[in-house]
Amino acid sequence: MKRNYEQMMLEQIQTVEKGTKLLLHSCCAPCSSACLERLKEHFAVTVLYYNPNIDEDEEYQKRKAEQIRFLQETGWADFLDCDHDPSAFFAAAAGMEKEPERGKRCYACYALRLEKTAQTAKENGYAYFATTLTLSPYKNAEWLNEIGEKLGGRYALNYLFSDFKKKGGYHRSIELSNEYGLYRQDFCGCKFSKR
Repeated sequence: MKRNYEQMMLEQIQTVEKGTKLLLHSCCAPCSSACLERLKEHFAVTVLYYNPNIDEDEEYQKRKAEQIRFLQETGWADFLDCDHDPSAFFAAAAGMEKEPERGKRCYACYALRLEKTAQTAKENGYAYFATTLTLSPYKNAEWLNEIGEKLGGRYALNYLFSDFKKKGGYHRSIELSNEYGLYRQDFCGCKFSKR
């Protein structure tokens, strides 16, 4: 039976003391917008921008700049940057270059980014970690939550279950993107998705 990650998140939030530290992996400003709008009342959120899947440095810098601008304009979260290291993604995707979009390569990419988030959360004293990736209708929320749950156990951290696209989350991200004039990309960033 499929798990209701939206309901699981709501149940977790009810038990959280306001201001608990959460490290939120973000793929981009548009996806972070609706997630942060929901989380900011419950958590002290820091956005972790870790996206080695983005192939071109120019695209990476453009998305990062939009993320920073959005956070500066809203004040909804702090920002934690990572170096742009596409070699980490290519190592994780090795042997899966010809996999179809939303296949094994994407699972490996999710695991790479969530593992970095969990490691960073553990090293910096965050009680929870999560990802904005479940906002996208093109990402597999079941896989993301499965990976997050495993990593939470491995790092002795609370993974915040989510399916942010539920309850109109994806549509709300489009509204917020329009409101703040955010750059919305049309591919995940990796060179394979451009196919």
